Amino acid sequence: MTSGRGTAIRLVLYNHKGGVGKTTLTVNIASALAAAGKRVLLVDADPQCNITSYLVETNVVNKWLDESDTESGTTIWSAIKPVAESSGPVKRIKPYERLKGIYLIPGDIKLSEFEQDLNQIWTECLQRKVRGFKGASAISEIVADAASRVKADFVFYDVGPNIGPLNRVVLLDCDYFIVPAACDLFSTRALSTLGHSLDSWIREWQVISQLAPDNTLLLPGRPTFLGYILQKFRVYGGTLSEGFSLYAALLEKAANADIATVLRKIDKSLASASLSYNKLGQVKDFGKIAALAQTQGAAFENVSGGTTYQKDEARKEFGAIAKRIIDRTSSNETQEL
Repeated sequence: MTSGRGTAIRLVLYNHKGGVGKTTLTVNIASALAAAGKRVLLVDADPQCNITSYLVETNVVNKWLDESDTESGTTIWSAIKPVAESSGPVKRIKPYERLKGIYLIPGDIKLSEFEQDLNQIWTECLQRKVRGFKGASAISEIVADAASRVKADFVFYDVGPNIGPLNRVVLLDCDYFIVPAACDLFSTRALSTLGHSLDSWIREWQVISQLAPDNTLLLPGRPTFLGYILQKFRVYGGTLSEGFSLYAALLEKAANADIATVLRKIDKSLASASLSYNKLGQVKDFGKIAALAQTQGAAFENVSGGTTYQKDEARKEFGAIAKRIIDRTSSNETQEL
C-alpha cells in the first residue's frame, strides 16, 4: 500500500560521484520552481547536512544538531529516532521556510546511525517483518506529513554521493530522479554503476513488495528517469568549447545506454528511449556567482555581487529546467521515441 503519500511530486538529484554540484543545483531548481508559483519542500537526507548548511546560518544549524536528540528536536533524525530505537512511530516535524515558497526539513549527522540500521531493516523486509517495512518507509512517512503541512507541489531530497542503504530507500520513495553530470570522464563512467544499482534496487523491492503483509505502508519503488543535467562546462562563441563538447556527447550516450536502456528492461515507462529527451537541461560554469551563492545561501540569480548578465543567464537556464520538470511531471508521461 502506497496511499497517504499526498499529491506532492518527489524527486532527487542523484549521482554517486561526488563533486557534481547536487546541492547547488537542487537549491537553484527549487528557486526556479518557486518563481513559477510552486511550493517546494527540501529534505536533507545527507548526514553531511550540505543543503541545511547552504540555507541556514552555522549557529542555528549547530543549535538544531545539539537539540536533535531531545523532545524539542526538529531535524530529520529527531523525526526518525522513535522508529530507529523501536520506541514509537515517527515524530511529525514542521519544516522551516528558508526562501520564499521553499521549505526545509533539516539534516542531521546522526542520520548516519539510521543508515547503519537500514541493511538490517532491508533484511527484515525480506523476512516479512513489520519492523522492517516501518523502518524502510519512515522517511517517506515524515515527508508525506511535512509536504502536507506546507502544501508542497514538489519535494526534493538532497542526498550524499554514494550507493548506500540510505540512498536506496530515498530513491525508491521518489517518483522521479535527475542525474547531474559534469563534463569529465569520471562522470561518464559513474553512470554505469548508477544504472546497475538502480536496476538492483528496483528489482529487489519488487520482490519485497510481494512479500509485504496486508495493509503495510510501502515505498512505490518506481523512480522514473527524468533526464540528466549537463553542467560545469565552458562556452566559446555561444557553444560548448571543444573539450567539453566531446564529454557532452559521451554523457548523452552513457545516459541512454547505462540508465535509460537498463530501466526500460524493467518497465518502458521508467525512462525514455530518446537521447535528446533525456537531456533535461544544461548549466554552464557560472564561476564567481556560484561561490557567492553558497556563501550567501541564495540562488544564483539572487546573489549580491556578480554581473547582471550572469544572473540573467542563470535565471534563464534554471527557469527552462523548472519548466521541463513541471511539464514532464504534470503529464506523467515518458517519451517512447
